[in-house]
Amino acid sequence: MDAIWLTGAEWLAVLRIGLGLWWLESWRHKDRKSWFEGAGIAWAADVAGKHRWSAVRSGFEVVVAPRPRTMAYVVLYAELALGLGLILGFLTPIALVGGLLLNGLYFALMIHDWAEQGQNSMMALISLVALFGMSWQSWSVDSALGLF
Repeated sequence: MDAIWLTGAEWLAVLRIGLGLWWLESWRHKDRKSWFEGAGIAWAADVAGKHRWSAVRSGFEVVVAPRPRTMAYVVLYAELALGLGLILGFLTPIALVGGLLLNGLYFALMIHDWAEQGQNSMMALISLVALFGMSWQSWSVDSALGLF
């Protein structure tokens, strides 16, 4: 693969790190105090309650609604773990698949919101390219440790 300035593997690492920074910003911009008091899950419950797909409504009621505080922690710390994992390149394939799953959940919940669709579609596309391009080959803890 020919590339300008960096090798192909290094460009994929740049893409991986950029995606990690995006996840880290997703974590950073949340008001954690209100998030843990239920604001984030309450917002999601409102969106899910009006969702056009009954599977999203019922899935939210079964999985998230009974445990809002736990789910607030799961969402927030999943975003932090994804961001740090991708930036450092630690357990990168696992982080990329986890990010794809989280983007898929966000995408399904916010199917009617074009702005959210665009962000999650782009994050998912970058995740796929980084995963199948094996973006952990350069500038990563995985590479230094000989993982994957």
